[in-house]
Amino acid sequence: MATPVKQVRSEESLTAQELAARAPARSLAQQAFSRAAGSPLIEGNRVRLLKNAADNYPAWLEAIAAAKHHVHFENYIIHDDEVGSTFAQALKTKARGGVHVRLVYDWFGSFNTASRSYWNSLREAGVEVRSYNAPPWASLFGGLSRDHRKCLSVDGEVAFVSGLCVGKMWVGNPTKKLEPWRDTGLEIRGPAVTPIEAGFAELWASLGSAIPDAEQSSHAEGASERGNVGLRVVTTSPMTSGLLRVNELVAALAQHRLWLTDAYYTGKASYLQALRAAVKDGVDVRLLVPGTSDLFLLKPFTGAGYRPLLEAGVRIFEWNGTMLHAKTAVADSRWARVGSSNLNFASWFGNYELDVLVEDQAFAESMEKMYLEDLDNSTEIVLDARQKLRLPKQPKARLRLGASGGGVAVARIGNTLGAAFTGSRSVQTHEGRTATLSGLGLLALAILFTFFPRLIAVPLSLAMGWSAVTLLFRGIRRQLSDPL
Repeated sequence: MATPVKQVRSEESLTAQELAARAPARSLAQQAFSRAAGSPLIEGNRVRLLKNAADNYPAWLEAIAAAKHHVHFENYIIHDDEVGSTFAQALKTKARGGVHVRLVYDWFGSFNTASRSYWNSLREAGVEVRSYNAPPWASLFGGLSRDHRKCLSVDGEVAFVSGLCVGKMWVGNPTKKLEPWRDTGLEIRGPAVTPIEAGFAELWASLGSAIPDAEQSSHAEGASERGNVGLRVVTTSPMTSGLLRVNELVAALAQHRLWLTDAYYTGKASYLQALRAAVKDGVDVRLLVPGTSDLFLLKPFTGAGYRPLLEAGVRIFEWNGTMLHAKTAVADSRWARVGSSNLNFASWFGNYELDVLVEDQAFAESMEKMYLEDLDNSTEIVLDARQKLRLPKQPKARLRLGASGGGVAVARIGNTLGAAFTGSRSVQTHEGRTATLSGLGLLALAILFTFFPRLIAVPLSLAMGWSAVTLLFRGIRRQLSDPL
């Protein structure tokens, strides 16, 4: 599975003439990245790649324990379990010691994961806790926006950006033979910490009183250079598509390989086209996704997107462990992305997200090495030469009329055994299943609403009433605040 990586020549190995020839193209690429990401390239950073909770959580707790001025913690989901209690105790200890500790969690993401007493205990200890987008919402669909970021910054000196939430599933349970969730994060020191803290401060101000300017500017020493890594900090908000533009741009600029890892891939037509064009141009494009997902309703939709990707030439792999939650990309041993955003509509258009785009050969090569290690614990999804949904060279299972699923069971067993020996299996017919279930569901609703019209009339009336009240409230408030 771990195929050799074609080496890309380093800058040091290029002649002066070759460097001069590349300069105009690189300048245009940098300009395109800056405009697409809405973020300039920030030089002078030290970056450490952190794998799974085993690397991330201890580093987070160590940074919190060393805090002298402030701790800014923003996370989509925080669980009130052993791991959540450990972080709560660390934050409360610093707050009692006079450190400014601020915490933002997403109301929907953390709904039913942490009790009210959990948040109250933090507040009683001096931690400033704010919840993003808690009800009541200003509009009917206002609750759809999420704060999906996972970041921690301390004293303007160190920041962590990742895909990890806070919970015991990221740690695993060896006694129950539960593997930890697979995830990836970064530790950043240097000037790039400043825009990460600025992104937190902007969201914090939208939820209440702002962080005092004097406090934000008093830790400028954290912006000093700590290394030689250049990166971009991409902080997005709802109804923007900066990360989509960046992802499509990377697909357009990749020359040799583009390796993607995503927890909740659902794709988009324009992004699929970008990947298809890259493959057509000879780029090795791979996508690693979970084999089993914590969001079981999303899994069929992810599987429904396999066929167009495979037909385009993208290689797809499913993780064999408990849950793959990482959101990363690496291209040409030069560019890498790590952060909170998935390759789907919610991350591109509906959420607050935070990703880091690293432009450093040594870091990208470490990402590629980690990717190949992940593929060793994955199963490749394939189509055969005739585009049939089964393993290559596998005989077609014969289905007999009147059989109670025996033929289907044989096909599934064959695929499973084939995967064990070959490391690959056929793509499942998710698209057919999804279409069938959707059709049956719509048909059932149509019949139900025909005989019981109130079942649809009442929800529609409530929705229209909610929208009417919202419009009246906003209109009256606008008139009172801006009289003629």
